[in-house]
Formats: sequence, structure tokens, C-alpha cells
Amino acid sequence: MSTDLIAFSGEKLNAPAGTLGEGPTYDPHTGIAWWFDIIGQKLFEYVLVSNSLRTHELPEMGSVLARVDNGRQVMVTETGLHMRHTATGELELITAIEADNEVTRSNDGRVHPCGALWFGTMGKNAEKKAGAIYHVARGKVTKLFPEITIPNAICFSPDGSIAYYTDTMSGQLMRVAIDPSTALPTAAPEIFFDHRGGNGGLDGAVCDQHGVIWNARWGAGCIDAYSTEGKRIATLKVPASLSTCPAFVGADAGQLMVTSAQQGLSAEELAADPDAGSTFLLNHPVKGRFEPDYVL
Repeated sequence: MSTDLIAFSGEKLNAPAGTLGEGPTYDPHTGIAWWFDIIGQKLFEYVLVSNSLRTHELPEMGSVLARVDNGRQVMVTETGLHMRHTATGELELITAIEADNEVTRSNDGRVHPCGALWFGTMGKNAEKKAGAIYHVARGKVTKLFPEITIPNAICFSPDGSIAYYTDTMSGQLMRVAIDPSTALPTAAPEIFFDHRGGNGGLDGAVCDQHGVIWNARWGAGCIDAYSTEGKRIATLKVPASLSTCPAFVGADAGQLMVTSAQQGLSAEELAADPDAGSTFLLNHPVKGRFEPDYVL
């Protein structure tokens, strides 16, 4: 791979632009891609082969979705973990997390291969150090990292022994050793990649079959690939400046879908960034992995 910028090749999905597109995921059992407009309180359901869309209105802000089984999903919202019944969209509270904190909402998150979930919370107005990163496994909630401003880039190595995350405001992508059987840390976090002073901010990420991390860079309109040694090895252009999060999609997890945002852009900036908030399918080949199911 080259560290040169790779021009955009792909398509914009036939879906409305969101204020804050986030949390994309793909269910290989159904061929459906899912993602959120966090601020707009919407969940999008998109069948890739037919380019058909369903929009689900949510009662509150949601940001993370994971499969449980054929009929159920777990959804993380501003009040905690909910069971979502796929056929009806009905939500049932499983575990309340920060439900009594009106300042915060959920943000980035991902399921570990053991079936545990990591996710982060943050201030609705990005209040400094208002959030945290949590581990949830079979109903038990553990706060891993407190005083987080904008939690992002949560993903795991293929063997489940390493977790990655960032506080976007820090400019540092962190690496922490974890127990593959529980997804709980076994050592202190260390800096994996230092982006301080760089263009844009580290946002959502996924980790492929080879351990390469594909990270969206907010404000720079791109996806960066990082080797297991913490070296930036590729940069893929995305036609929206506020790129937020990638997901592996397709029958073999061989493509990247990328969400984006409009949040905070002025009228002039929106005019110059007409695809802001849209969701894209990139042609660049990847060796992706499907997300594991959440274990109740």
C-alpha cells in the first residue's frame, strides 16, 4: 500500500443525508446494512443488492446496533442498552447506563469476538470529559475509561487480544491488551498512533482480517489505514469532509461503507460540501470481517 491519497471510487447510497451519520454495521445473514443519524434520531435499514431503504424513527438518540439472533438486535442509546425486535422495531430496556444523566448520550461502540460490548458516552454538546467508555457483558457493566470527551475508534484485533479506542479530542489512537475470553483490559493503555497536530480528528474505526485498522478522519474526508505497527499505510478519499465511521459490507466483507455528517457546517460550508451527511460505498478492496453477535 501507498500512503498517497487514493481518489474516491464508489457510489453514494440512495439514502437521505443525516445530521450525524454514525454507527454503520452489516448483517451478513440478511444482506442489510444499518446505520444511524444520531442527532436526527433515525435508524436506517438498507438492502445493498436492491438499494432499498427503510427509515425507522427512534424515541431517543441511538448510536450502536448489533445482532443478537435472527429476530433481535441490541441497540445502545442515550439511556443504555435496549433489545430491538427486528420485525416490529419495538425497544425494550435491558440495562440502563447514564439514563439519569441528561448531559450525555451514547456514541461509538463495537462487539468483541467473545460477545461482550464496548461503547462510549459523551456530552451532547461535546462537554469536556463528560463521557466514558464502558464494557458490558451478560448484563454486567464495567466503566473502563472515565473522563472521555468524544469516544471513538473502538475496535478489536482479529484474535481478540487487543482493543483500540480514542478520545477524538486527544488526537491519540490508543492500544490496550485485553483478555480474549472476556474483552477486559489486562494492561494499561498505550499510544498506538499519535495524530496530534494532524489534519482532522480520529473518528470511527474497524479492524480487518490482517489487523489493519481502517479509521475515518473527521474534517479531512478520508479513511486512513494503519498497520499493526501503528504506521499509516493508506488514505482513501471520501466525498464528504466530515467522514465518521466505516463498516465492512458485502457477501465477503470485501467493501467499506462509510457514513458522514453535516453537524456544525455553515450554509456556505454545506454548499461547498454537497454530499455532507451522505453514506458511501467504496470500491477499494479490503479483507474485512463480519461483526460478532452480542451475547445476552
